[in-house]
Amino acid sequence: MSAEFRELLKKVGSGAHTHKNLTREEAHQAATMMLTGEATPAQIGAFLIAHRIKRPTGIELAGMLDAYSDLGAKLNTIPHISYPLTILGIPYDGRSRTAPISPITALILACHNIPVLMHGGKTMPTKYGLPLIEIWQNLGVNLTQLSIEKAQNLLEETNFSFLYLPEHFPLANKLVQYREEIGKRPPLATLELIWQPYTGNSHLIAGFVHPPTEKMIREALKIRGIEQFTLIKGLEGSPDLKLGQTTIICVNNTQREEGYEYLKIHPEEFNLSREDVDLKDYESYYQEVNKLLQGQQSILSDSVILNGGFYLWRCGFSSSLKDGIDTVINLLDTDKLFTKLEEIKAVLNS
Repeated sequence: MSAEFRELLKKVGSGAHTHKNLTREEAHQAATMMLTGEATPAQIGAFLIAHRIKRPTGIELAGMLDAYSDLGAKLNTIPHISYPLTILGIPYDGRSRTAPISPITALILACHNIPVLMHGGKTMPTKYGLPLIEIWQNLGVNLTQLSIEKAQNLLEETNFSFLYLPEHFPLANKLVQYREEIGKRPPLATLELIWQPYTGNSHLIAGFVHPPTEKMIREALKIRGIEQFTLIKGLEGSPDLKLGQTTIICVNNTQREEGYEYLKIHPEEFNLSREDVDLKDYESYYQEVNKLLQGQQSILSDSVILNGGFYLWRCGFSSSLKDGIDTVINLLDTDKLFTKLEEIKAVLNS
């Protein structure tokens, strides 16, 4: 047992009226002790559930992110790039109700020389949804055996890469079992959304469900000096924009005193469908993805157009959302997405 960790646990777990928030340094210490196993399993489980009940602060998230930055793998700055690297923070426990769009979004950005980094793990509690790694595997891209050197090379050669938690951050992967055992997503699930495993200039994209989470993330990013971000109230807490309703988005804006502003994206303004695509079964989803890659019409097309157009605009390629959407409409009539996918496969297999 760690007596030092016990004192941190007592602060967050003392009850509704007597608990205390951790300082940034204490949160850094707590996360480090959990990641390295200095805290015992009983202490880790108790901390995660107590922290969830208390709710983390932005300061605590910043400190825990410090530990992730210290101990996790990271890719190095890419030389001679025109745009900041886009980090797509996707919930690690996957999608269970709606069709994921972000892998196609990543290909769209990579086609336009905007580097993209994704990260995630295996099928994970508590949602047990479809994880990114399985989508890429179904597309013929096996990212589970990448060394960190190969991940770096893939990014530099194709403008796309992926960090796989079991391979690149095994210390964090060991904490996954606690989600199963406590039956709840701990605050680490929010931490994963805003992990930035890259040393260079980056643009953080993260999804959220509840407004308090968005505020907490903003506070953590401000404390850590992260100035470029896009936070999306997207499908199932992902950064995928919605067709079925207006999507609320928080973006950095240094011209405003508070440092951010809100956008509202209305799909009907662009004559797009107003229905999000259900994830009825994986096989049907993969068939629709492959239609897109072959330049065919798909039930995913409108969602891909909205998301791809928004991200091309937000990442600086397109001058407006309308211009971004038109660019994606034209792109889907070509084989460029398929060509980019084949390029990724070729570099992986070289």
